[in-house]
Amino acid sequence: MAVLLVTNDDGVHAAGLVALAEALEPLGEVWIIAPEREQSACGHALTMHLPLRPRRLGERRFSLNGTPSDCVNLGVLGFLPERPALIASGINHGSNLGDDVTYSGTVSAAMEGTLLGVPSLAFSLMDGHDQFTAAARVARLVAMRALVEGLPPKTLLNVNVPAGEPRGLRFTRLGHRVYSDKIVEHVDPRGRTHYWLGTGEPTWEALDGTDMGAVHDGFVAVTPLHLDLTNHRALAVMTDWAPALDGQLRRREAAVPAAPAVRKRTRRR
Repeated sequence: MAVLLVTNDDGVHAAGLVALAEALEPLGEVWIIAPEREQSACGHALTMHLPLRPRRLGERRFSLNGTPSDCVNLGVLGFLPERPALIASGINHGSNLGDDVTYSGTVSAAMEGTLLGVPSLAFSLMDGHDQFTAAARVARLVAMRALVEGLPPKTLLNVNVPAGEPRGLRFTRLGHRVYSDKIVEHVDPRGRTHYWLGTGEPTWEALDGTDMGAVHDGFVAVTPLHLDLTNHRALAVMTDWAPALDGQLRRREAAVPAAPAVRKRTRRR
């Protein structure tokens, strides 16, 4: 029976993790290794300077004093009885759409699995909805397909499930969120200033073909992500810079030119 590794970034006691593990039970031997506390928005962080201490919570269920990517490393590199055939991360309490994937511990766990050569999936459910029945069914169907068909090399699937019963499923590209971030300043009872990173309600470009557009229309969005972050279109254009920069480098030019005028831009992420 295939070994399946399940993790998340909401913590080992999260309802979405339990729903995902139960959904995958018919497909293989499910092992849970998940952070002992919430790690939302931790990105692809790894613990490099502290020991990792797994704690048994039940049969094939462990918490770890680390990040989602730590959990994946522990599972793949020898903690499990055999190398997992599939890694499933989630079900996240909240969507991971568009630019969210750069922050998401849920998606980063699947990225880590992909880096380690294991087919990996990330599952998320729209914000404010804790009914995981439909999302769990989607996870089982996608995982079953991935086990049978495999995934393209160095590719993971990021799956976002809308609220309620999905109207269907679409394969999509990443959309773009527009954030209204700000720093919120407060003064504590001892008169010391402190700050919160205040994230206002984001808006997004719900264009046809994007993950956001699909979820907005009530469809499951499945987005194949790969690990090559190269902007190939920009690479083709910016090679025009090479002769001038190469010449300056070879001549060891040290003169500092006058600062060019820079057009101010609205901050977008």
